[in-house]
Amino acid sequence: MGQPRPAQKEWWRSAVIYQVYVRSFADGDGDGTGDLAGVRAKLPYLAELGVDALWFSPWYLSPMKDGGYDVADYRAIDPAFGTLAEAEKLIAEARELGIRTIVDIVPNHVSDQHPWFRAALAAGPGSPERELFHFRPGRGEDGRLPPNDWPSQFLGSTEPVWTRLPDGDWYLHLFTPEQPDLNWAHPAVRQEHEDILRFWFERGVAGVRIDSAALLAKDPDLPDLADAPDPHPFVDRDELHDVYRSWRAVADEYDGVFVGEVWLPDAERFARYLRPDELHTAFNFSFLSCPWEADRLRTSIDTTLAEHAPVGAPATWVLCNHDVTRTVTRYGRTDTGFDFAAKAFGTPTDLALGTRRARAAALLSLALPGAVYVYQGEELGLPEADIPRDRIEDPMYFRSGGTDPGRDGCRVPLPWAAGEPYAGFGSKQQEPWLPQPADWAAYAADRQAADPSSMLALYRAAIGLRPVFGDDPLTWLPAPDGVLAFARAEGALCVVNLADTPADLPAHSQLLLTSGPLTPDGRLPKDTAVWLRA
Repeated sequence: MGQPRPAQKEWWRSAVIYQVYVRSFADGDGDGTGDLAGVRAKLPYLAELGVDALWFSPWYLSPMKDGGYDVADYRAIDPAFGTLAEAEKLIAEARELGIRTIVDIVPNHVSDQHPWFRAALAAGPGSPERELFHFRPGRGEDGRLPPNDWPSQFLGSTEPVWTRLPDGDWYLHLFTPEQPDLNWAHPAVRQEHEDILRFWFERGVAGVRIDSAALLAKDPDLPDLADAPDPHPFVDRDELHDVYRSWRAVADEYDGVFVGEVWLPDAERFARYLRPDELHTAFNFSFLSCPWEADRLRTSIDTTLAEHAPVGAPATWVLCNHDVTRTVTRYGRTDTGFDFAAKAFGTPTDLALGTRRARAAALLSLALPGAVYVYQGEELGLPEADIPRDRIEDPMYFRSGGTDPGRDGCRVPLPWAAGEPYAGFGSKQQEPWLPQPADWAAYAADRQAADPSSMLALYRAAIGLRPVFGDDPLTWLPAPDGVLAFARAEGALCVVNLADTPADLPAHSQLLLTSGPLTPDGRLPKDTAVWLRA
């Protein structure tokens, strides 16, 4: 009695976190859509994979105009996925297996079906209900022009971010018209989100991922972008940090953790979000979008670690997510980087080459200091799928006028059983909500589980061995051009060869794991990685 409680280990500093896009993970009730029953049934698979936590893309009540990122009720599970009681069981069952849960919060906007927005529409211009959003009169004759010139946040879209109502008011939506932006200068908006955080922390979640974390605050004058370049009128505004400090106080009551989606080119401003009284971690988009080039990867790694060092925050590493072209496909292309603006139909790819590089990249990312995120299906080596145009659902495709393929190609339902209809995703009768490629069964989890050379076997082995790297920082080792080599704790080494010729391995006492076979004379082939003990 009276003794201080031992500090809880900061598990999130080195965790392997698996992203679950519920709609496409596993279908438990056979209706063609993934659900919480499907996730619960696959918890043993996730435990065997060895992950520390699950990050769930939004599972809330939603009209699904933007894959669930248009939320109508943050305290209710969408009926397509299950119920709140089922979510609570999932959180508890995962925790019994040693797996924590991270939920996704979308604070910048809500659905146009959210009760607040419906009340604002009914209340009319000048009402208190409209103060929770950004309603404004238009410009020009009879207010026929939008209030300002802000661009859409869906890259490639030329559509305005303002929609006019029959009563003459315009409302702001940085994304789709079905996603009206909240007014974060209003105290009720702040209080509601703190209450939402408490709601989920009290149900046992370990953390919260914050969508579009740098977009919440707006210049109250809503000036034209051309007239207000610095500070930006809606990106990375200073008043955001007060919001996240208040959120951190809530999280600390529950030992909760935050990870922010923060896309910023300025390293110093990025680091501000990771100060000890704000967010715990943020996504690393530099590494995710980096080409498969040794110099570029090393620069990205060094820059990332340098950004995080001043605030003592751990780095995060990710190769792919629900918005980004899958790793196997991207690494098999001539341009191995990622840029939303460059996405196009018909881009050729060499899947054998991409798979070899993706295997090496898996060992590289899992050897780096910090936390690693694995998007569902990456452990199966899934490629990007070509979705027939008449089956595409992603608004990015429609808002680009049909030039952007959208993000559905990385959201195709997972293959679980090679011998089952629809690769075992759900019912034998009901086709999944997105069509699976004809060869999807070749990637099925049951087939890979029986193959020691499969991508799944590699991920299981790497995640199991990852603790050998400890918590020590990274030390680069001398290496030829095109080769990345570094050491971590107690002589654990990682070497990745991106050069055109095989590379000699450094002196070592044990070969722990390789992404592919060595040459007959024991050298490391091109596009191959190895873990060693010195």
